[in-house]
Amino acid sequence: MRRPSEQVPEQVSHQMSGQTSEPGHDQPEHDHHVICHLDDLLAERSMTLTELSVQVGVTVVNLSVLKNNRARAVRFSTLSAICEVLRCSPGELLTVEVGPAKS
Repeated sequence: MRRPSEQVPEQVSHQMSGQTSEPGHDQPEHDHHVICHLDDLLAERSMTLTELSVQVGVTVVNLSVLKNNRARAVRFSTLSAICEVLRCSPGELLTVEVGPAKS
C-alpha cells in the first residue's frame, strides 16, 4: 500500500507543471501538440501496422494508439525500433505543431 507521502511519477510531473487536476481528468484529448505521422510513413512503404508490430516487437494496439495521436509518451527504445524498421528519423515520425493538434 502506498503511503500518503508517496506519489506516482505521473502525479509528480503534473504538479511540477502547475496542473492541479489528476492525470486524464478535465484535460482535452488534444492537449498535446506532438503529431505522429506513422500512417503516412507506413503507406509510403506499403507496410501494415501488423507487419510493423511484428518487426518492432510492440503490440498493434500500442502502435495504433501512437498512430492515432492518443499516446501520452513513447519509450526511446520503441521510437528507435520504429525508426530503424521504417528507415526514418524521429523528426519524420513525430512533429510538433503550434496550436491545437489536428486529428
